[in-house]
Amino acid sequence: MTSRLELHPDRLFPAEPSVRAIARELYASVASLPIVSPHGHTDPAWFAANETFGNATDLLLVPDHYVFRMLYSQGVPMEALGVGQGGNPAFDPRAAWRLFATRYHLFRGTPSRMWLDWVFAEAFGIEVRLDAGTSDLYYDTITDKLATDAFRPRALFERYGIEVIATTESPLDSLEHHQSIRDSGWSGRVVTAYRPDPVVDPEFEGFRANLDTLSELTGEDCLSWSGYLAAHRKRRAFFASMGATSTDHGHPTAQTANLSRAEAEALFRTVVASAGTREGASCEDAELLRAQMLTEMAAMSLDDGLVMQIHPGSFRNHNAKVFERFGRDKGADIPMRTDYVQALKPLLDCYGNEAGLSIILFTLDESAYARELAPLAGHYPCLRLGPAWWFHDSPEGMRRFRRMTTETAGFYNTVGFNDDTRAFLSIPARHDVARRIDCGFLAELVAEHRIEDWEAAELAQDLAYNLVKQAYRL
Repeated sequence: MTSRLELHPDRLFPAEPSVRAIARELYASVASLPIVSPHGHTDPAWFAANETFGNATDLLLVPDHYVFRMLYSQGVPMEALGVGQGGNPAFDPRAAWRLFATRYHLFRGTPSRMWLDWVFAEAFGIEVRLDAGTSDLYYDTITDKLATDAFRPRALFERYGIEVIATTESPLDSLEHHQSIRDSGWSGRVVTAYRPDPVVDPEFEGFRANLDTLSELTGEDCLSWSGYLAAHRKRRAFFASMGATSTDHGHPTAQTANLSRAEAEALFRTVVASAGTREGASCEDAELLRAQMLTEMAAMSLDDGLVMQIHPGSFRNHNAKVFERFGRDKGADIPMRTDYVQALKPLLDCYGNEAGLSIILFTLDESAYARELAPLAGHYPCLRLGPAWWFHDSPEGMRRFRRMTTETAGFYNTVGFNDDTRAFLSIPARHDVARRIDCGFLAELVAEHRIEDWEAAELAQDLAYNLVKQAYRL
């Protein structure tokens, strides 16, 4: 028998009644604050064209690797869910939705379940739970509403009080969609972020061809070290002119280096020479170039003011067959052990004491929070901690982050919430979860008489809104 879909107003708050009451009051003060989404993977074309999202499968299954990775782990082929099926007339999106609906129980206890239930109830007004018996009701309700003007991207942006979204683009991107947004006269703020991985990582597919494209875009010789660095400066300036306030670096490790100019030039020549061969650059050379480029990017950030985000510790595209068939970002990025203390030292020796530099560190290695990251951010003026990314963008992950970092780094060496999503409607859902978790944590501190209630009220505002704007210079 189908059960009702109801979102409990006290979900995620502490169970103890007196602490829950404090959390409830704190949450009420921040629940309707504007959303600042400083690092995401939403498509700027959505806001440029402002076209409808299509159907329920297009909106909620195809772009969300949190969803389809779980289904894939239970034997559902990605093709059957719409992944890689763009433009295929034989694909049946309703059938894909039914596969999802009949397996929705797989998401019990996961953050995806919490986000999706919020979307179903709050965005689409559905009052029964998703299962095999309600699959078509869900599909038709969502798809019909998506055809209306109220569910176009710009309308949803405004409906949920989004103040700004930062997308993430390669240096090779023309940013034409961002230009279209500007030219349209729409008041919504959608900015870009500079993600140089395709032209920084020698192990990135097409690296040598990417350098050629970068040369064409900038008029610089990107096969020479000096021309290569000059090209980055030009593209960073272009991205900044299009609203970018940050850069983003998804390296396998946090390793940095401080080579002499001669050493860097020699390394770059070796990497470029090997990039066109079947073997490619050696693992050691690739890692050293990535390490040197983090330090070079920090120097550039001192000059142009772009905030630097470092996202290390992910074994990207771990499933080789899925990568070959479907490409990047298909749910197979797996956390690895990550060192920060030794890895960041060359960069910090150069720039760690520069208060004008802002470097936001993320991790997939939770064991590093208390041992390495909080002590580093609690000392170096340039460092801040990002609290959520990938697997830790979850209620328990958020709680662990606060418990493991606050005593050493405090709240003000962190940067608010980072939703890191490709599924547009999960943005307000995720921010709601983050605000509830932070209010619950603050309520515990008040109940234990570790902070005053007025301090908790200020902190709730800062964690939900103020810190992220300050950290990302938005």
